[in-house]
Amino acid sequence: MKKRVILAYSGGLDTSFCIAWLKERGYQVITVFVDTGSFSRSALQSLSAKAYELGAAKHYTVNAKKQIYEKIIAYLIKSNGLYQDIYPQLCADRYIIVEKCCEIAQKEKTHLIAHGCTAMGNDQSRFDISIKALGNYEIIAPIREIQKSVQKNIRQYEIDYLKKRGFAVPLSHKKYSINQNILGTTISGSEIDLNEEPPESVFVLTKKEASCHARYLTIEFRQGLPVSLDGKPMPNIALLQALNNTVGSHGFGRFIYTGDCIIGIKGRIAFECPGLYALIVAHKALEDATLSREQNQFKSIISHKWASLIYSGLYFDPLRQNLEKFIDAHQQFVTGSVTLKLHDASLLPVTYSSPYLIREKNTVYAQSSAWLPQEAEGFIKLSGLSTILAQRSISTTNRGKGCKG
Repeated sequence: MKKRVILAYSGGLDTSFCIAWLKERGYQVITVFVDTGSFSRSALQSLSAKAYELGAAKHYTVNAKKQIYEKIIAYLIKSNGLYQDIYPQLCADRYIIVEKCCEIAQKEKTHLIAHGCTAMGNDQSRFDISIKALGNYEIIAPIREIQKSVQKNIRQYEIDYLKKRGFAVPLSHKKYSINQNILGTTISGSEIDLNEEPPESVFVLTKKEASCHARYLTIEFRQGLPVSLDGKPMPNIALLQALNNTVGSHGFGRFIYTGDCIIGIKGRIAFECPGLYALIVAHKALEDATLSREQNQFKSIISHKWASLIYSGLYFDPLRQNLEKFIDAHQQFVTGSVTLKLHDASLLPVTYSSPYLIREKNTVYAQSSAWLPQEAEGFIKLSGLSTILAQRSISTTNRGKGCKG
């Protein structure tokens, strides 16, 4: 009986190559596509048909919309979890993919799990660490295997390999590596790798010609999570999809950035996440208005650490769960609504309201106050006293050493 292997399948060039490569080496390939809500029914059917065409013995399409939202997106929003203050963890669906692949491996009674990661990128860490954390599985990485003998033009090698076996490769896969899920889209390769501007054709969620008319969107939050859009209650994934369409049509949510990779080098990608970024902007505005200064300052430490764990392949580290318990408690009073203004590819939180706004009665910044001028003078004197005395001491010491000025 052939050894059965579970392949985390995306339908892209790398995992398409993996099916053919594994089959030729005597494996019975069981493909698993994890649907996080960004694909139509017809697209899912096409992916399944393609898997069988390439040689899969069995294919699973797993609906993981609930899991991706509850385990990843919810904490992305509540934590404002941007890696290096810009990248919104579009890679985080990998952890849900691994969980589902491990579940199916148990169902199919195999300990073999394969993925299409290269030896050059971050995803290999995310997949390998997570698979090993979830059980005693053996990992097969076909792209890494061929890289032991093929050092250059890996993508072209894969394209030629498939062509020789009669499989067509879409033009977009020849130049770019494109990954799409409900969080957004990432694009790498070609001009992006060369530090050049990619063409307009690679972007799918954001429009270059943004509407010239301003559009206002009101998002209501309850304990840190969005529950309605423009007064209409919406399920979580549906709300994110609606924002992707609306915000993307105004040209907002497109980025190109260079980040610090897990493997110790710099990596440059283009990415789009109009809906998710809009939610984070709105959530941060409400958070700033409803939480204390100490809560907001400490929260930034928690957010950066959570984002670092997710980015670095350490989702299953116990610290992530510890941080999320803090985040849940921290968001108790982040409830209210925020109105965003979309205009000319920009997005601003222009108004907000909440029953938990932190305000001093009869006080408006730089206009009016509930305290007396002499009370302000006393506060300034005492709050700055340490700095004033320290600087005077330094100045006196320097003068004693003969320093001029």
